Amino acid sequence: MRQNASGQHGAVRKKLSEYAIHLNEKQKIRLTYLVSEKQFAKYYNEAARRKGVTGTILLQILESRLDNVLFRAGFGITRKQTRQIVNHGHVLVNGKKVDIPSYLLKAGDVVTFKANSTEFVKNVINSIDLALAPAWITIDKDALKLTFDRIPEREELDPEFKEQLVIEYYSK
Repeated sequence: MRQNASGQHGAVRKKLSEYAIHLNEKQKIRLTYLVSEKQFAKYYNEAARRKGVTGTILLQILESRLDNVLFRAGFGITRKQTRQIVNHGHVLVNGKKVDIPSYLLKAGDVVTFKANSTEFVKNVINSIDLALAPAWITIDKDALKLTFDRIPEREELDPEFKEQLVIEYYSK
């Protein structure tokens, strides 16, 4: 029997089970995009229904959320902040007020801000670095406008995510 160092009771680490690895990856993606368990399962089912690679489609759906696109474009420092900007009714999509952070943008959608919100938004985005903006979004910083040009390709999304593990999690 092996002796543990003083004060190190039960420090022998067990290898994570396959289920734990899958669950951790799902939680990592879910918490990155700030979606509930129910929303995430809904997005997974939608991705599984569409033609193509389910994992890639899942990430594309998550990237197409209004709060995430604003975050990617630099109209907020965190996803929580962009969620709040949307929730508080500062955002217009194609000229219509949208206050739902999970609103899914389609290619060609134009996102602007309400006239009485522009000062507030300008204070937030003074630190925008357009060089960091993704290729699938066109930003007009002066007009406080962005265009969602297209759905991002898998190569343009976070390489840290192992969406295959999420697919395996849900296929059990």
